[in-house]
Amino acid sequence: MATPDFIRTIRADAGRQLLWLPGVTAIVFDDEGRILLGRRVDTGKWAVIGGMAEPGEQPAACAVREVHEETGVRCVVERVVLVQALEPITYPNGDICQFMDITLRCRAVGGEARVNDDESLEVGWFALDALPPLDEHAMLRIKQSTQDGPTWFETGPTA
Repeated sequence: MATPDFIRTIRADAGRQLLWLPGVTAIVFDDEGRILLGRRVDTGKWAVIGGMAEPGEQPAACAVREVHEETGVRCVVERVVLVQALEPITYPNGDICQFMDITLRCRAVGGEARVNDDESLEVGWFALDALPPLDEHAMLRIKQSTQDGPTWFETGPTA
């Protein structure tokens, strides 16, 4: 994922210390019930679509933007699926980030799935019973997106 300019500006002052950042994951379904995935350049692995919200950007607007930028697909957001603080990540350059992920269920409304930027090696639609290998993060988000229950979140310790 390319580092946004606003993060470079923050890093100039903050150095490599932990940054707490908003992240958005878009679980996009087409009319056939297939899910949109991208194979990432940085890891070579298949993943759900997502990215960082820009300062002042609403999560739904971020999801729509990221999906289009990465895949060429136009989508609309249907609902919030999951909210979760993720574990801190240390990047190869030593920068440390921790994301508050907001996962949104989306529906494709146009465009054609294709590699649309430099973050993906491949982009494609997959039936739920024919998914490529995905990490636990992606599988939880997909599972929650297929259910009609309330938004999922981890509860804190009870008093």
